[in-house]
Amino acid sequence: MTSAYLERARDELRARQGSGAREDAEGAPHTELYWARTGTAYFARKLGGLPDSGPAGLDGPSLLPGWDRRAVTAHVGYNARALTRLCTWARTGVVTPMYDTPERRAAEIAEGASQPARALRHLVAHAGVHLNVEWRDLPPAAWDAEVRTAQGRTVPCRETAWMRAREVWIHAVDLGNGGTFHDLPSAMLDRLADDVLAAWRRRGESPPPLALTPTDRAAALTTPGTAPLPVTGAMADVVRWLTGRGARGLTAPAPLPALPRWF
Repeated sequence: MTSAYLERARDELRARQGSGAREDAEGAPHTELYWARTGTAYFARKLGGLPDSGPAGLDGPSLLPGWDRRAVTAHVGYNARALTRLCTWARTGVVTPMYDTPERRAAEIAEGASQPARALRHLVAHAGVHLNVEWRDLPPAAWDAEVRTAQGRTVPCRETAWMRAREVWIHAVDLGNGGTFHDLPSAMLDRLADDVLAAWRRRGESPPPLALTPTDRAAALTTPGTAPLPVTGAMADVVRWLTGRGARGLTAPAPLPALPRWF
C-alpha cells in the first residue's frame, strides 16, 4: 500500500468528516441556546426515569389536563422537528412552516403518542439532535432571517432557541415525575414571566390587576388596572401560576383570580 494511496484515503476521510467540531455562529443567541440544551438534557433525564408502561410510566397522566405522558413526549419530539423546519426556512429562504395545519399538528401528536415506547423515546432523542445540528450549521445571517411561528407571528430565527427552551423545561415538569419550576434557571424564570405578560398584551387580553411580588427578586411585576391584588411567592411559583400550572406556594389577601391562557 503506497504512501500516496494512504494520503488520498486520509483526504477522503477528512472530506467526509468535515471540519470537525462545530460551534455556534458569532451572534447566535448563546444564552437561549444554553437554556435549550440544558433543558433538553433535563427533559431526557425526566423521561428516562419513567417506565415504558403503566400508570407510573409513559401511559400515566401528565400534569396537563387531557394529555398523558405519551402525548407530552410526542409533542416535545415533534416540536423539535417543527423548529428544525424553521431553521431550514431561515437557512435556505424556502418557506417551510412549522406545521401544515393545526389539525395536522394535533394528528401528528396523537400518532406519535401511539408508538411503542422505544420508538417514542427515539423520536425525542433523534429530533433533538437534528435540531441542535441545524443550530450549529446556521450561518450568522440566518439567525436574523424572518420565519413564522405556529401562532402566526413573524419572528427572527433566533427566537427558535427560546421557543425550544420553553418547551423542554416546562414539559419536563409536565411529565409529573418530580420536576418543578424551581429547577429552571433563575434568569429563564424572569424571561418566562415577561413572556407571559407580553403574550397577553400582544393578544389584547385583559388580565386582572395584579401586583406580583417575588420573594426572591428585587422588583415586582404588575398588570394594568387599579387596586391590583398583591400576590407573593417565589419567582418559580409565580411563573408556574402565570403559565397555567397551579398556584401552589403563593399567598394573597383574596382568592386568586383566573388568568388568561399563555398561548
